[in-house]
Amino acid sequence: MSDSDQSTVVVIDDDESVRESLRGLLETISLDVALFRSVEAFLSANPPVSPSCIVLDVRLPGASGFELQKQLAAADVDTPIVFITGHGDIPMSVRAMKAGAIEFLAKPFREQELLDAVRQGIERHHAGVLRRRAWAQVRQRFANLTDREREIMTLLARGGVSKQIAGQLGISEVTVRVHRSQIMQRMGARSLADLVRMVDRLEVDDGNALDPVASSSRSSRSGKRVTYAARKPKGRGNN
Repeated sequence: MSDSDQSTVVVIDDDESVRESLRGLLETISLDVALFRSVEAFLSANPPVSPSCIVLDVRLPGASGFELQKQLAAADVDTPIVFITGHGDIPMSVRAMKAGAIEFLAKPFREQELLDAVRQGIERHHAGVLRRRAWAQVRQRFANLTDREREIMTLLARGGVSKQIAGQLGISEVTVRVHRSQIMQRMGARSLADLVRMVDRLEVDDGNALDPVASSSRSSRSGKRVTYAARKPKGRGNN
């Protein structure tokens, strides 16, 4: 999906008059709208619909709105959801919001409330798309590094300084510094803290991606085992 793609809002409600009313409302702010009377109809759509936001009734024939929310979460799909219901209560609202819903609106609701919630959902969705795209670029850049560059990048992120890394790898300190400069440039890291965050995320998302680095380190030192301090620099965080 490109940033300029038209946002699509899915409306799932078993009341046809509600569906059509919401279509008319959402189209006033230039949104594409797809209507479904049930969760099953949405999930079985051919071709599938990839919404930027879902306006979802709680009580539906077949699977409920909460069940769809649970299914999406289990599949690691973070499409924002705006719940609407004519039979809501506080516990239901709390449950929906704790599970990540943007809003929980009781019918009848003000049109502006729904529009504001949908806009918020679309903004959140687009921000998530940009984050995932940026992270995909980081992973690709890491994959394009040489084995030596990955090795040095990992050691740098774990607190190693150039002199220490040079001794561990049996290379000159100048060589380490050259590699460090190249790594920063190729990874698009503006600082060592950026590089640390990248390695942290790579280890969390795909620890195996760093395994060849450890193996390479061991083999390059003729079987000698090296341990390095897992020092956490100040200001370190997750993206």
